[in-house]
Amino acid sequence: MADIRFDGKVAIVTGAGAGIGRMYAMELAARGAKVVVNDLGGARDGSGASTSAADKVVEEIKAAGGEAAANYDNVATMEGGANIVQTAVDNFGKVDILINNAGILRDRSFLKMTEEEWDLVIAVHLKGAFCVTQPAVKLMKENGYGRVIFTSSTSGLYGNFGQCNYGAAKMGVVGIMNTLKLELAKYDIKINTIAPTAYSRMTEDIIDEKMGAKLRPQFNSPMVLYLCSEDNQTTGQIFVMGAGWYGRTAIVSGDGVCIGDAERDITPEEIRDNWDKIGDLANDKPHDSGTSIFSYMMPLLS
Repeated sequence: MADIRFDGKVAIVTGAGAGIGRMYAMELAARGAKVVVNDLGGARDGSGASTSAADKVVEEIKAAGGEAAANYDNVATMEGGANIVQTAVDNFGKVDILINNAGILRDRSFLKMTEEEWDLVIAVHLKGAFCVTQPAVKLMKENGYGRVIFTSSTSGLYGNFGQCNYGAAKMGVVGIMNTLKLELAKYDIKINTIAPTAYSRMTEDIIDEKMGAKLRPQFNSPMVLYLCSEDNQTTGQIFVMGAGWYGRTAIVSGDGVCIGDAERDITPEEIRDNWDKIGDLANDKPHDSGTSIFSYMMPLLS
């Protein structure tokens, strides 16, 4: 089969000044994409010298023969999101691919977390995903094509001590994906979520250096590049990865149990007595939409 290429495609990568985002931008460009490298803050000084991480990545891409443009806007505002997408349009004429990668950490235990620490993380990860994705998918819908990646985390999917703000935001983007995949399905816009693991400036305080040496950002790129490609026809799924391991994860339900007849009252004692059946995930099943959960209730509803 032919190599996966992105010739003629325009990609936006947020938070692409370092770490995983930089690798996405570099590898997309190496395979032919024109890339908008977004990273907050900075510009060129009066002499024309680079003063931001985004500029440096753009220079690397161009030095390797690729095409790229820098953007310094904040993902966490509607104006910033619009400007990021406009950078793609102004420089390359369209948007085909969006990787929502920008992120920050403000770790603290739940009982000690401040309002500011909560708001900052929610703003960048969750609101930022909305602010950039909305203007991007408007253009994708007009063009009848698009690939969108949301970035979740094992902290949101499974939990991690001291990261309730981060975890809440990272589960929030799964909620965006679950709705958006339905709203845009007929336009050949594939929307998926990844939970990457890598040693970077954002994780260096929580991952020891020895382990970090094997959690290379490069190992996350293959999955992301595939999901961004025309070859990919999967949408609305979550993939976890790190150090060369890749796997799908999902929110699932078990068979559960029907109690009563949808008319009589149900008692707490009946819940207690059926607790093992309610909690049994032996026959676990993911769902394509919220309405599919009604299939379990049909014996009571029909």
